[in-house]
Amino acid sequence: MKRLGCAALLALLAACGSAPVAPGYYRVERGDTLSKIARANRQSVQSIARWNNLTNPDSIEVGQVLRVVPPAGAASTSGALRSNGGSGSGASASAAPRPAPTDNAPATAPSSISLVWPADGTVIRRFDGGNSKGIDIAGSAGTPIVAAAPGTVVYAGNGLRGYGNLLILKHNADYLTAYAHNRVLFVKEGEAVKRGQKIAEMGDTDTNRVMLHFELRYQGRSIDPSKALPPR
Repeated sequence: MKRLGCAALLALLAACGSAPVAPGYYRVERGDTLSKIARANRQSVQSIARWNNLTNPDSIEVGQVLRVVPPAGAASTSGALRSNGGSGSGASASAAPRPAPTDNAPATAPSSISLVWPADGTVIRRFDGGNSKGIDIAGSAGTPIVAAAPGTVVYAGNGLRGYGNLLILKHNADYLTAYAHNRVLFVKEGEAVKRGQKIAEMGDTDTNRVMLHFELRYQGRSIDPSKALPPR
């Protein structure tokens, strides 16, 4: 089953949370690659991957915020790579990326948002950052879905194939939550909602069982919602 990770939804989520980024950072746009971003900022792919703790340079997402200048105490390998031409000579070995102090990019969310559980039920799938960009909560049809935090409805509809009746709430300049597969929606785009307000009912639209797929995004990037939810 598809998850909330397709290009169309990422573009929508990025647009919803497109606050200006700080100097020295760049927000990934549709069509970007890490090598394109590195060239535009006169850096090496290795440097940007290291500064942002990217284990897979091909896994960047639309809306993700990346550091594109060296953090304090870290050096870029871009100049050395250019001067050595990427050759296999002994000189090029000195240009290999060296360990640097870990510097978390803004895509690592601070603990500045507190959520309530959006629905009662059993968590049947947890966040892994790859195949699962949120959590799945199974329950019975009609189980109330509530806003996990106060915010504004920025999407309400079923125009994204594979997600059924979908709601996206914007909570501030950085955070969004998404609620998929609902049976019915009770709020519309532009509407302000309160924490704990009923916004939908659990359903099985565009999925094979009754459940809620719930996501938390920070600056356009999926993060583990369970870290911001109270223990259960």
